[in-house]
Amino acid sequence: MRSIQQLRLATFSTALIAFAALSSSALAQKKYDTGASDTEIKIGNIMPYSGPASAYGVIGKTEEAYFKMINDNGGIKGRKINFISYDDGYSPPKAVEQVRKLVESDEVLVVFNPLGTPSNTAIQKYLNSKKVPQLFVATGATKWNDPKNFPWTIGWQPSYQSEARIYAKYLMKEKPDAKIAVFYQNDDFGKDYLKGLKDGFGAKASMIIAEESYETTEPSIDSHIVKLKSTGADVFINITTPKFAAQAIKKIAEIEWKPLHIVSNVSASVGGVMKPAGLEASQGVLSAAYAKDGADPQWTNDADFKKWIAFIDKYMPGADKADGALVFGYGVAQTLAKTLEMCGDDLTRENVMKQAASLKDFTPDTLLPGVKINTSATDFAPISQLQMMRFKGEKWDLFGDIISGELTN
Repeated sequence: MRSIQQLRLATFSTALIAFAALSSSALAQKKYDTGASDTEIKIGNIMPYSGPASAYGVIGKTEEAYFKMINDNGGIKGRKINFISYDDGYSPPKAVEQVRKLVESDEVLVVFNPLGTPSNTAIQKYLNSKKVPQLFVATGATKWNDPKNFPWTIGWQPSYQSEARIYAKYLMKEKPDAKIAVFYQNDDFGKDYLKGLKDGFGAKASMIIAEESYETTEPSIDSHIVKLKSTGADVFINITTPKFAAQAIKKIAEIEWKPLHIVSNVSASVGGVMKPAGLEASQGVLSAAYAKDGADPQWTNDADFKKWIAFIDKYMPGADKADGALVFGYGVAQTLAKTLEMCGDDLTRENVMKQAASLKDFTPDTLLPGVKINTSATDFAPISQLQMMRFKGEKWDLFGDIISGELTN
């Protein structure tokens, strides 16, 4: 028979093994990469707070305020968000410099919602080589949906090509004899959109009778608008960033040109574009939306949108609710918060990407009813639905059905 001492030793050994197993299990449940810990998650960001696209800077300010709200409510599973945002001036070389600083000096977990097609193009290879998530980029270029070649880059908003195809579909149905002038930014953003238009028109691409590009360094685009009027076009498609979109709307009114005017969604902000252009000049302009409009009273009693209104009132008092950047910033920040919650205690960069690619019918408070976020390992385009809208009075009026702009349609 075993002695009492032997029994005690055996019991102690068993307890020790069980404790060790429990400890290793507890340790295994928490996994961190650079930028994450028990108390903090470091999120990096670049925005054009200055330069030709500075109207978008409000997005970064909204995200900063959203994460402050998250932190005030205890953070994400007890971890506070440390949001580090730098100005890149909408300049690709500056974007590279600032992102290197975020990754190598600040040691962030992810680079979240970096804005602009040129800037994101400049940083994409670097971030993918470092295996740092380029998460929910603030640009609709189609190339962000390429998980095979760039597994660390994922989009958020509808792609420019998807949106452009919706406009082509609309024009072929409503104005089949249109003579179309396309005005676009001479970079990846403008060219991607132009490709989507031509693909959308297909055999009817000859409806486009004029193409004119501009540089973001130009102080004014007035001469381009005068030139396009002279072509005799009766449809004007305005593929520009906010500053230039407002200039174009204003100039078209000044020279009394009356084309059917379509402006890209990225420049459909009431506060950022339509008001600066002049509400009278903006009447009848068309665009497409996937998010609710802070200037539209129809959402005042919407249960989800009330959360956005309360957030703005508390964390961004005095901000212009008509500025679409406030809606965009909130929606994408809410998507990041959801992704980080799904990560649980596995805050590795690999798991962040895995969860970002596992969103199922997620509906941020700010998206239009019927528009949902869906991603998978082979689909890095979270939003692919839009609804046409027309500017009337001081707000956009939605019309028609929610349309899918997926390239497969």
